[in-house]
Amino acid sequence: MNTLSYKTVSANKKTVNKQWVVVDAQGEILGRLSTKIAMIIRGKTKPDFTPNVDCGDNVIVINADKVKLTGNKFSDKRYVSYTGYPGGQRFISPKELMAKHPTRVIEKAVRGMLPKSRLGKALFGNLHVYAGAEHPHEAQNPTTI
Repeated sequence: MNTLSYKTVSANKKTVNKQWVVVDAQGEILGRLSTKIAMIIRGKTKPDFTPNVDCGDNVIVINADKVKLTGNKFSDKRYVSYTGYPGGQRFISPKELMAKHPTRVIEKAVRGMLPKSRLGKALFGNLHVYAGAEHPHEAQNPTTI
């Protein structure tokens, strides 16, 4: 009996196989799309998932300005930020945020689904969001989902 076959193999930075993936957000619902993106970035779709290692893929999101929100969330939902000063709490709706920065709606949704740690900040660096259909990552030969 070979006892080495029973060992659990954990992924590390050197053994991880990272790929590039393109996701088209046109006509997709924000929350459902964000959960899929967060799982790909985290690496939970891979068989060698290790919770404490960046073993996920790099995700490129195109057409971020064409994402949908269900119900009245487009006008009623509020994103809260704080300037650090007394009375510095700011509120913005997705409608206003899409007009200023169309990529930030997806970025905020995905960031909230990642771990709140150093690993989460590193994982967030694997997300690349673009408002149009073009992206500058053709050299990586990304696969389309």
